[in-house]
Amino acid sequence: MDNSELLQPIKTRISQLFGIDYPIIQGGMIWAAGWKLSSAVSKAGGLGLIGGGSMDAELFRRHIKKCRAAVDKPFGVNIPLMYKHAPDLMRVTMEEEVKIVFTSAGNPKKAAEFLKSAGVQWAHCVPTVKMALKVQDAGADAVVAEGTEAGGHNGFDGITTFCLIPQAADALEIPLIAAGGIADHRGFLAAMILGADGVQVGTRFAASIESSAHENYKKAVVEAEDTDVYLGFKSVGPVSMVKTAYAEKVKQSEWGGAGIEQLKELYGSGRGRLGIFLGDGEEGMFEAGQSAGLVKNIESAQDIVKDFVQGYWKKIKNSE
Repeated sequence: MDNSELLQPIKTRISQLFGIDYPIIQGGMIWAAGWKLSSAVSKAGGLGLIGGGSMDAELFRRHIKKCRAAVDKPFGVNIPLMYKHAPDLMRVTMEEEVKIVFTSAGNPKKAAEFLKSAGVQWAHCVPTVKMALKVQDAGADAVVAEGTEAGGHNGFDGITTFCLIPQAADALEIPLIAAGGIADHRGFLAAMILGADGVQVGTRFAASIESSAHENYKKAVVEAEDTDVYLGFKSVGPVSMVKTAYAEKVKQSEWGGAGIEQLKELYGSGRGRLGIFLGDGEEGMFEAGQSAGLVKNIESAQDIVKDFVQGYWKKIKNSE
């Protein structure tokens, strides 16, 4: 089995929809997914997404222009619909003629008419089958179903990827992308066996060379073991984070019976920027998923994609 066989395209409805070699999507993570990461993933044959959730309109435009100059393959953007700059980010996306848009954190119907009339390929991220069906009804081209293993903000229901994906696959007609807890070729293949047409990977790429996350954050992810990720703020809005001094404050407050208002005050604002971008583990969140325990080194996006693909094909060939 030579290298050419191990790097051959993986053809699914998702790879065909987006015109990519491999159905591997890099999550549009705030403070980590700028043009350097998204262009590197797209260059490697996956789909890179610029994370707009931490940008204003003009910074977003600059990242789009730099990404387009760096790679001649498809790339997209991720826009959280509840973000205050979301309307401006949508406007810039259309002005810059970006053809792939992922949305999250909000009602997909609010964006449906605008995105469909613009002729973009559109996917929306949800944590339940019921919400996935609403995305399909809204006219999206694909659904990202994200299990509670995922990093950052999670759904309140806590459905795991292993249970969510087969149920979503049974319910949907449009292509399905699995997310949450996928950090290597084993998770990739497992998601495909469960019924997904592709995967979205966050934490693994957040700790890559091209990620704009702080080195303190990347180091914390690499050093994390299986029990070093905490799902906090479950009564306010679940957030998955690496255990740091700040995460310990959250844990002690929750276990000590803190009320909603106390937790909201502790949550505050700007915690993601402090942690992911500025590397402050005392007062900032190191948002990451449970797959952090699988991340053992800081690699390039190209090598990460290659490892996913080669491992996938080795498992497929060995099973024949």
